[in-house]
Amino acid sequence: MAAAVRLRALTGLWLALGLAAGAAALGRPSPVKVLTDDTWRELLQGEWMVEFYAPWCHVCQNLQPEWEKFAEWSEDLTVNIAKVDVTEQPGLSGRFIITALPTIYHCKDGEFRRYQGARTKADFINFIVDQEWKSIEPVSSWFGPSSFLMSGMSALFQLSMWIRHCQDYLTENVGIPVWGSYAVFAVAVLFSGLILGLILVFLADCICPSKQHRPPQYPHSRELAPESAQLLKKLDEEQEADEEDISDDETEDKEVSNRNSSPNTVRQRPVHPAAPVDKS
Repeated sequence: MAAAVRLRALTGLWLALGLAAGAAALGRPSPVKVLTDDTWRELLQGEWMVEFYAPWCHVCQNLQPEWEKFAEWSEDLTVNIAKVDVTEQPGLSGRFIITALPTIYHCKDGEFRRYQGARTKADFINFIVDQEWKSIEPVSSWFGPSSFLMSGMSALFQLSMWIRHCQDYLTENVGIPVWGSYAVFAVAVLFSGLILGLILVFLADCICPSKQHRPPQYPHSRELAPESAQLLKKLDEEQEADEEDISDDETEDKEVSNRNSSPNTVRQRPVHPAAPVDKS
């Protein structure tokens, strides 16, 4: 009887200790940092390992325990461990060109490399300790997350997510059918294209005005038009008269030169000497 009581006491003690440890683990904040569109620039300084995941991805769910264990070594390895939920941060999904889940990036002083190794805690630790990331070619600056191209890609992803939220609102809250939401977006696209086209035409007309709307360079040209026309006509007549005089002089010079060059001598028939006469 005493042994049974002692066994129950020990079991209760172990349960209490287990519950206390579990509560402490639950109360302890996760060492994994969460990045957003507002805080992602922290990756440009120091060394980071970032995981891009989605809550509905089964592979991502299986990776989470290993990623949490790896994050517990972040202080010893002097590396920051972070994660990004692509469903909540579509801009970062476009900025880093996430085409598969989960995707892991290694970031070192603004250089980004995609991790392609095994996904266990030991492999992550060896990747940092042995500096295996040096054998991986970094992402080109053209496709880096801080480049202008990727900033535009991020804006497109954010716009697509905003359109999706608008469609969900129209179909779920307002009660518009799906085809009606598509019609609303089609009209909105046509209207926005018309407005944008008008703005571009207005700017082009202001920067490069057409000839019809250009201000005259000589404001008194209309008043002097008859006088200038008479002056031009007089100049044309004088020029034509000068050309006629020059042509007459040229013809006379040609006739004189032709007369001087004509032969004045008469052609003479050549005379052959007479043959000698034989007197014998």
